[in-house]
This record gives sequence, structure tokens and C-alpha cells, in this order.
Amino acid sequence: MTVPPALIPEFAVSDWRRSRAFYCDLLGFTVDYARPEEGFVMLELGDARLMIDQIGTGRTFDDRHLPQSYPFGRGLNVQINVPAVQPILDRLAQVDHPLLLPLEETWYRKGTEELGQRQFVVADPDGYLLRLCEDLGARPATR
Repeated sequence: MTVPPALIPEFAVSDWRRSRAFYCDLLGFTVDYARPEEGFVMLELGDARLMIDQIGTGRTFDDRHLPQSYPFGRGLNVQINVPAVQPILDRLAQVDHPLLLPLEETWYRKGTEELGQRQFVVADPDGYLLRLCEDLGARPATR
């Protein structure tokens, strides 16, 4: 048995079936396991894990902690590292799903080096922001 990631976010969603289809059909996640009677699905993509949970089905937290309106997850974006972003972009384009941040190549300084990634940001059906990233490696810092 492999060790699970130390952090696995759980998104409260308005329609778990629609969310599962978005994550699996467009982003490339697979279902690790599901409890349909609770509207719950554990998803995986490489080393990434994500739980989706139908609001009002199964365990639902106190209303003060539930999303009140679209977009859910305001102020949060979740980075998901993938081997390649282009196949995901192609699937999103096939269904005209909009990007919030178009594909870019960017380098972030970390000490004396820069870490590169190709990335874009997309919103899921409930408005959670997802930053999908392809690693470009490291290079010496330019500043």
C-alpha cells in the first residue's frame, strides 16, 4: 500500500456527478473509490488526490461553512501537477470550456534558482480554481 498524500482537499459540490465527469473526462482524474449514496468520490491523478462531496447528502458541515453562491472556494486556487498540460487543454477546448488564465510558461525564484512550469487556470463546475502545471525543471536565478 502506498502512503497517501499529506493533504487531500475536499470540495463541497452542487452536483457530484457533474463534478466527477468534469474531473475525469476533461482533466484526466480517475475514481479511486466512491460512495454514491453519500454523493462522495475520491479522485486521483498521478500523486494528486481530491475529494468531492455533494452538499446536502451524507455528512454536510454547518451552514456557516458551506459555499453560499457561485463561485465556490473564493480566494483559493489548487495547484495540480500533471505530466503534460496540452492533452488537458485539448479536451477543454473540445467542449469550449473557458480558461481563467491562459497557458503560460513561468519561472518562480527559489533562493538561487528558478523553478519553471507551464500552467493554466480553469474553474470547475462550481467555480473552484484549479492551476494545472507541467514541470519545466530548474535553472539559475536571473536576479
